[in-house]
Amino acid sequence: MITLCEKCYPHHGAIEVLTVTPIVNCEACGSSGRRHVFRSDPRSKPPIFVFGSNLAGRHGKGAALHARKHWGAIYGRGIGRQGNSFAIPTKDGGLHTLPLSEIQQYVNGFLFYAREHPELTFQVTAIGTGLAGYSADQIGPMFADAPANCNLCDVFEGFRTENL
Repeated sequence: MITLCEKCYPHHGAIEVLTVTPIVNCEACGSSGRRHVFRSDPRSKPPIFVFGSNLAGRHGKGAALHARKHWGAIYGRGIGRQGNSFAIPTKDGGLHTLPLSEIQQYVNGFLFYAREHPELTFQVTAIGTGLAGYSADQIGPMFADAPANCNLCDVFEGFRTENL
């Protein structure tokens, strides 16, 4: 079981909410609010969990820690597909926030991968808006042309273009 806030839990495929209690921290985004403890429906194929990482692959906080604990992210590897997760760097190897232009390059690489794998579903978290410190208005437009197999978090979905 994993613990997610009401903002993150709808984006994890078919789920069953087991309990709803006050939150300490959401394992996906780190926010406070309400906590949802759930388990995945075994009949559905789980999505690929897309999270913000650092180039050193130190998956120690926020969605990166959640990806390491529950989605197969590999400690020490900060880019690309790992188990049932996909890392998009938002910080450098020294844990300093990357410039938006560099994050855009990594997002473009992810979008290319998603287009090349239409058989997969990707659950894109609000990368860059937590520990990296950017706003959804700064990161969301990077996902404007995300393919249909990308389930964008609520704060990014509004930036998606209509030409899916």
